[in-house]
Amino acid sequence: MTDVTIVPGGSASVFVLHKGYVGRNGDDERVAGTVTLITDGDAVIVVDPGMVASREVLLAALAAHGPQAGDVTDVVFSHHHPDHTVNAALFPAARIHDHWAMYVGDRWVDRDADGTQLGPSVRLLRTPGHTAEDISTVASTPGDVFVCTHAWWAANGPADDPLGSDAGALHASRELLLSFATVIVPGHGAAFRPGQGTPR
Repeated sequence: MTDVTIVPGGSASVFVLHKGYVGRNGDDERVAGTVTLITDGDAVIVVDPGMVASREVLLAALAAHGPQAGDVTDVVFSHHHPDHTVNAALFPAARIHDHWAMYVGDRWVDRDADGTQLGPSVRLLRTPGHTAEDISTVASTPGDVFVCTHAWWAANGPADDPLGSDAGALHASRELLLSFATVIVPGHGAAFRPGQGTPR
């Protein structure tokens, strides 16, 4: 992973469009990813456009912050599970970013995501653990450093990822992110401020 020093004071803005969950109303088959909008200069970024109960509600949440679906410049997949990727086609003009490439139309552009800049104050970091290919999106806003990541499912962890590929890598990724993040946007829950009880 990149040696990282990231501080607040950047130009990004971050909005959670959809708060994810695992299980809902007693139905264990229901799962939805947390979907996040980041704006930074000319960049309009959607992170993890995965499973949601209503695509119309998701697009309305986006429009409530100004952009329409066609305005989205970049889509980021934290990893390749469908609950985080399945709605990428809602954003037809967007470049798509994962751990090893950027995809634009019919172009597959190889590159390591680690350190890739998407805007003046937005970058990608390699943060394996949930899968070997996980990346996190880091955005410096005027007052905070937000991290959109699947290193945590929600504020309470879980402490050990039941579907994780590498527990040691996960805990190392968490330590890295906690060294600078002031707000965590987890894979399946509400954004939270890390504290003493945050699983490491």
